[in-house]
Amino acid sequence: MAAPLAQATPDTFGTAAKNLETSGNFIFGSGTNKLDLATLVGNLIRASLLLLGIIFLGLTVYAGYLWMTAAGQEEKITEAKKTLIRASIGMAIVLGSYAITNFVINNLLGAVTQ
Repeated sequence: MAAPLAQATPDTFGTAAKNLETSGNFIFGSGTNKLDLATLVGNLIRASLLLLGIIFLGLTVYAGYLWMTAAGQEEKITEAKKTLIRASIGMAIVLGSYAITNFVINNLLGAVTQ
């Protein structure tokens, strides 16, 4: 006799909806507060950095998969190395630009408020 398939209960969907709402509130802010422009831009930057991090992780896993399945073929290994290097350079550029922007904005706000 085969094992019964797992069935979703209404509680499972309620939990999923609550988790989705919590994630949305984390990224875009809660719906009860009015968002000013600075908060909205900050939330969009946070969401875009999250997306870029996921893309970087995907490219890293893809490059690792190419490398592990190359079976000694130099062309595939070279392609995997290039993919990994390009993904790392892209992530370094994104993080560097974020760090520079954050530094400049914090210093400008510090100069204005003093």
